Amino acid sequence: MRSLRRRTAYYLLSIAIIILVSSLAYDVAMKTFEPGVYPPEGTEVSLLHSMQVVVETFTATGYGSDSPWKSPQLNLLVMVLDLTGVGLFFLALPAVLLPLFREALSRDPPTAVPADTTDHVVVCTYSLRVDTLIDELEAHGVGYVLVEPDEERAVELDGDGYEVIHGDPESVTDLERTNLSEARALVADVSDQVDASIVLTAKEVDESVTVVSVVEDPDVEPYHRLAGADSILMPRQLLGEALARKLTTDVRTDLGENIVLGEDVQIAEVPIRRENRLAGETLASSRLGERFGVTVIGLWSQGEFESTPSPETTLDTGTIILVAGSANQLERLRVSVQTSIRSFTYGRTVVIGHGAVGQAVTDALSAADRQYTVVDRREAPDVDVVGDATDAEVLATAGVPDARSVVITLPDETATEFATLIVRNLSTEATVSVRAETLTSVGKAYRAGADYVLSLAVVTGRAVASEILEDESILSMDTQVEIVRLRAPGLVGETFGGARVRQRTGCSVVAVERDGEVFANVGSDTRIRPGDTLVVAGTDKDTTMFVEAFG
Repeated sequence: MRSLRRRTAYYLLSIAIIILVSSLAYDVAMKTFEPGVYPPEGTEVSLLHSMQVVVETFTATGYGSDSPWKSPQLNLLVMVLDLTGVGLFFLALPAVLLPLFREALSRDPPTAVPADTTDHVVVCTYSLRVDTLIDELEAHGVGYVLVEPDEERAVELDGDGYEVIHGDPESVTDLERTNLSEARALVADVSDQVDASIVLTAKEVDESVTVVSVVEDPDVEPYHRLAGADSILMPRQLLGEALARKLTTDVRTDLGENIVLGEDVQIAEVPIRRENRLAGETLASSRLGERFGVTVIGLWSQGEFESTPSPETTLDTGTIILVAGSANQLERLRVSVQTSIRSFTYGRTVVIGHGAVGQAVTDALSAADRQYTVVDRREAPDVDVVGDATDAEVLATAGVPDARSVVITLPDETATEFATLIVRNLSTEATVSVRAETLTSVGKAYRAGADYVLSLAVVTGRAVASEILEDESILSMDTQVEIVRLRAPGLVGETFGGARVRQRTGCSVVAVERDGEVFANVGSDTRIRPGDTLVVAGTDKDTTMFVEAFG
């Protein structure tokens, strides 16, 4: 609102100056080019009369009490004044008049939360990643309030339905108005220096409040810790770890000698792309088990592996389904839905870009003992191929055509999109994971050929929520899928659907060994007989629950 008032003041001052200058010009022109007419003989006309004529012309309330004018010079001057008046009106309409009208209709943003507000999260201030944080908080029934120092932005946020107050998060008085002493936590996410100031302010208000600070530069972490931050999150490191999570996911098998992974049962990934027939369907409407006999073990979406996805989960572009089935079943699936199906195997990864995100990716790959090649523009000990990531020859030299997976971690969105196009042209089989700075760039990355895209905003928002809510399921950093062979006496005589195996344990039964044969076509109506051995897939936690429930 301050900027609007300042803009209005400048506009009015400019109008006054233009009227004054125009009045002087009109007065001189009348005396010069209309002699004997202005002023009439025996009278004296003041500058105020010229100003009246100018105002009448500007406002279109008349053409001036001196009209009509005889000299061409005066007619030209009056035309200029007419155009000036019209121009001033159209300039004022969007810049001053409409904003003033909106301000008159809008209410002032709140400056304090209700006195009974408790167990809420104070967020300083609004950014793109706040939306993800708010979604997680609301899903867990936790309230929040945004502290926004810009009054116009606060009004907009309030009008959009956000819980917001107008205040300075670096002010002790304004933070006290958030009931900070009764809050669950405070999140500082503005800039590294401002966040440090907010941390100091929050601890001044209440030493015991939990403060989460979001830091862009890892070198400033000690200063935030010294200021009193209880948790410090670094978005780019988090994004790198999230991108690497899919590459380092383990599929451990314990099948014994009778069942061979790759012959009797295969594990494969089905990436959802905009052009294949599964895109836009729900998991239930796709009927993968009924149509093809495959079993859905889980899926990756938004940086997270879900072992028990809801049947109503939409298969959006970028979702990757982990399935199990026989070779024939997987081939029927591939042909029918017109999509590529990749066997779940490990191979070399090419990491393009080795900044903070790329380093986090290679750290995770090293810890998981995965092979990788690093491409970066700058020469460094950890860089294997030095060159431009948008140069096809550089990426070919790095081994992209033969790579099992490629991770693009460039900070520039345009370069990322072009590099994705090059990678997809060099290899149709590699899994391409891409870093996105903003949510708006996610769609273009998928269109360029990426299989898996994570945005900085989404990963950071979920990480902050995980820290505040102490809920590891929001951002689980480690995913391990186990495929085990076991007997389940508790299931004998029952069907998988009737026993609600998936709902109760999160596990998927991918095959049944019966009388020396392996059947991969397992459905909800399959009934377990005495002596059957099951092949079960799920996370380590899920398989433990299965044994406890049916073992």
